[in-house]
Amino acid sequence: MKSNDKFSIFEEIIEEMTYVYRHDDRPWLIGYSGGKDSSLLVSLVVETVSRLPEFERTKKIFIVTSDTGVENPIVKSYMHMSSAKINEFSKKYNANIQADIIYPDISQSFWSLVIGLGYPTPEPPGFRWCTERLKILPMNRYTNNIIEKYGEIVLLLGVRKDESLTRRRSISSREIEGKLLTPHSDIEKAYVYNPLTEIPNELVWEYLLKNDGVSSWGLNMKYLFSLYQGENLGEEQSVVGQIDKDKITVTGNSRFGCWCCTIVKEDKSLQRFINNGSTELIPLREFRNWLVSIRQNPEFRDNKRRNGKVYQKASGEYGFGPFKLSARQEILKRLLLLQKETGFELITNDELKMIDTIWDLEGDLTRRKLVDIYFEVFGTHLVWDEYKEPLYDLEIINMLQNAAEKSEIPFELVTKLIVMINSNKYTAKSAKLKKEFDKLLNQEWIHYEAIKEGLKDED
Repeated sequence: MKSNDKFSIFEEIIEEMTYVYRHDDRPWLIGYSGGKDSSLLVSLVVETVSRLPEFERTKKIFIVTSDTGVENPIVKSYMHMSSAKINEFSKKYNANIQADIIYPDISQSFWSLVIGLGYPTPEPPGFRWCTERLKILPMNRYTNNIIEKYGEIVLLLGVRKDESLTRRRSISSREIEGKLLTPHSDIEKAYVYNPLTEIPNELVWEYLLKNDGVSSWGLNMKYLFSLYQGENLGEEQSVVGQIDKDKITVTGNSRFGCWCCTIVKEDKSLQRFINNGSTELIPLREFRNWLVSIRQNPEFRDNKRRNGKVYQKASGEYGFGPFKLSARQEILKRLLLLQKETGFELITNDELKMIDTIWDLEGDLTRRKLVDIYFEVFGTHLVWDEYKEPLYDLEIINMLQNAAEKSEIPFELVTKLIVMINSNKYTAKSAKLKKEFDKLLNQEWIHYEAIKEGLKDED
């Protein structure tokens, strides 16, 4: 290739990658978000492996994509299709490349936490519990499993100095002059390789769209380019670059964002998709906006935290706790109606099963709220519906509620006591049951008014 060829820099990178590939047998790990920089990195890696004789393709290469469960459905479909294409290519050419999609633990999924436990939706500036649970923890688990199996790994990052001043400084601070691989600052037994740092912005799309936009593993990059239309074409931060949640975001962090993100005031990414013709996303935008609107609504929020503690603001108003169980039921019903309307899978059956279990422990004495909501929306029964029997029939539950009101005892306390006793009915140690009983009865919200009156008397 001529030295003045605009793509000569990519030939130099492929040559360098070949050298690093042959240097040792440590597996490579690439965080693939489906965005342009990670697509460029994967393209160059695939090209490098393709040029090697088949007998030399011995290094294991892992390409991992993070599906948070709340990805923009259009982007999610693209990410899954792309990973499948990579695996098809690897199988056909014995490339020893494995593309995996990772998910958060079901108990830590967005809907399990919001609808199940009533977690308030994330909000700026600092209440952002989602990133760690949906991205960082799954990536940590995946990365550590590979290290445990192979001893050491090399993390290939798709970061470029041309992206931003902040990222340029971050990259430069980790470079060790004269070395291609540098020890990762946070992950033991992991080394970092940044092959793309010198690529200018203007060449990224030119390279991806060459050969009529068909990537080295058979993916249509023109479609990716269409997803970027209307976007600032700066790429997301690399994902395996930093695993510390307070530093660079983890691998697989799609620049397009989660469709139900409540951190931003206005979801510009979702709106751009709609503006460019993806009108099927309009109901998702409306649901997302409703989700934001109920976050500070006292009708939807409890006035105590999950640990039973109560706090008051300077104004004398009670601070908010989680979403009430009734609010969670409303969120679920609207989400299922949205899923029915759009045809997108917005919540999985595994998540529904997890939420159902949580609600049983949260005081749903009927034990049928979730399965009945599902049947009301879809007209079909969940597979475990027939096994959901109430702790008490509705008549007895109403009697308990009336008795609690007459005795001025919070019905919520009654339900929690019943659930706690039922959960421990096979416990042989009475000390454990007594401990659980005392813990529940001593929660601050039960005695808060009496505590306030006592403090007044002391004054």
